[in-house]
Amino acid sequence: MTEFTKPFDSSWQAYLLLVPTFAVLIAFLYYPAVETFRLSLYQTLLLGTQKAFVGLENFKILATSPEYQRSFVISFAFAAFVVVGTLVVSLFVSYLLFEVSRGTSSYLVAAIWPYALPTAVAATVLMFLMHPTLGVITHYLEALTGIELDWFTSGPLAFVVVGLVAIWKQLGYNIIFLVAALNNIPETLTESAKLDGVGRLKMLYKVYVPLISPTMVFLVVMDTIYAFFQTFPMVDLMTSGGPSGATNLLIYKLYRDAFEFNSLGKASAESIILFVIVAILMYVQLRVSESYTHYGA
Repeated sequence: MTEFTKPFDSSWQAYLLLVPTFAVLIAFLYYPAVETFRLSLYQTLLLGTQKAFVGLENFKILATSPEYQRSFVISFAFAAFVVVGTLVVSLFVSYLLFEVSRGTSSYLVAAIWPYALPTAVAATVLMFLMHPTLGVITHYLEALTGIELDWFTSGPLAFVVVGLVAIWKQLGYNIIFLVAALNNIPETLTESAKLDGVGRLKMLYKVYVPLISPTMVFLVVMDTIYAFFQTFPMVDLMTSGGPSGATNLLIYKLYRDAFEFNSLGKASAESIILFVIVAILMYVQLRVSESYTHYGA
């Protein structure tokens, strides 16, 4: 065995290499988590400079708050809309890219480039494109449908617009994984299905989807996290939680309670609730998917 392949002869050497990782995790993950939980047990004023211990009172207030309950329902509906929409559209686009024989790289870059944009930039661009009076997209949609698309004043319409922007932004991430998964399917399987007369759409949902189901389960989890946590800039820049609270997602309400109303204790309680909600969703999704996911031999 050469000098370069010799393993560690003591445990402390391996632990020493792990010290930077542990330091980062403690400083930026575990300590903030513990501090958030501690802060949720206090009523805070003036950005935390004045605190009074209230125990679980912040959680009780949130449990009985109609505004928080509405934000809770809106966030779940928004997450379902974004996750399902992103998976369906990205699967369809990925299948088209998979079947293209020429210019695949150019089409792939065109499909995934929105993901490379910062979320704030994507939200700003789409806000102008879909502006009720100045937007190019809304102008032609109104000309074709005859319907006034004023999502600045219509709550349901604003919900849909922000959801569509969130879907558009996340498509590239899903497409990267789905195209890679489709390319790993053996060509012999595709040829056999074609010889049996299987149509293109049936090929997709009867043959390909079961084979790439592990990738789709992973994307469901990642898209759920994205819908609950990473859509804040879109809401902040496009609707500010309005109109009439129609897009006041949990993550945006948390931000307002913390930095606009200076209620850090209440916001900390909201962050803990949001974390628990997403953790439970992840567990349920993974457990349910076990009976439908095909991992092969």
